[in-house]
Amino acid sequence: VQLQASGGGLVQAGSSLTLSCAASGRTFSSYGMGWFRQAPGKEREFVAGITWSGGSTSYADSVKGRFTISRDNAKNTVYLQMNTLKPEDTAVYFCAQAFGQVMTVTPKRVASWGQGTLVTVSS
Repeated sequence: VQLQASGGGLVQAGSSLTLSCAASGRTFSSYGMGWFRQAPGKEREFVAGITWSGGSTSYADSVKGRFTISRDNAKNTVYLQMNTLKPEDTAVYFCAQAFGQVMTVTPKRVASWGQGTLVTVSS
């Protein structure tokens, strides 16, 4: 599968941003999808996940209530709506595809990665 993430940029704290990830090459609608992020000098961490049907979502505590993950299986695309951004949200954001119907929270267990898109939040 190929995952192409887009939508990153430089924004001020309190702003909103939407990331998109377009998938090709593997049956998109059969697999869980998610977003991870990696800040400079830190390990990659889980941000949000969504099941194959979109019926269930999960979030890291640090983004719960501010970020929303969604997917459009007809467009083979997963989204991450990020509201009330904080400087600590600054990171490279990666979309990911699971091996199964549910996204893991463990980076080592991800099936495929996108190339990453940089989000920088200024204070």
